[in-house]
Amino acid sequence: MVCLGNICRSPLAEGILKEKVRENNLDWDVSSAGTSSYHIGESPDPRSVKMAESRDLDITDQRAMQFQRKHFEEYDLIYAMDRSNLENIYNLARKESDREKVKMIMEESSAGVPEDIPDPYWNNQFTKVYDMLDDACEQIILKYSNHHKNK
Repeated sequence: MVCLGNICRSPLAEGILKEKVRENNLDWDVSSAGTSSYHIGESPDPRSVKMAESRDLDITDQRAMQFQRKHFEEYDLIYAMDRSNLENIYNLARKESDREKVKMIMEESSAGVPEDIPDPYWNNQFTKVYDMLDDACEQIILKYSNHHKNK
């Protein structure tokens, strides 16, 4: 799960998907990162923490990190929150197989439209962002849980 600073959108996406993975007894490694170095080591934005808590989700143990080339080797799928993040990730790809792992997270949503997840850091739309991510993460579980039970 990748956004710009790894303090608003991607921590929510990580928390939501981790909880769904736990509920479905899947052995998946879910993490998040930012394409920028602005917030490395910081906790998620207090507004994201509050939004998660309102849905019985605790993301307070997360710390922001920057997306790096090594993540292409470590993860099967890399989800960008918006087109800008997608381009930043593509720019780090060394080969086509790296690029093939990268998708817009909303491509996985029930609507299947690769729209941007708005950045709530600026617009404060945390509820909308949470609901968009929850839908996409639910579809990710439905789509991949049969194929990747132990991956």
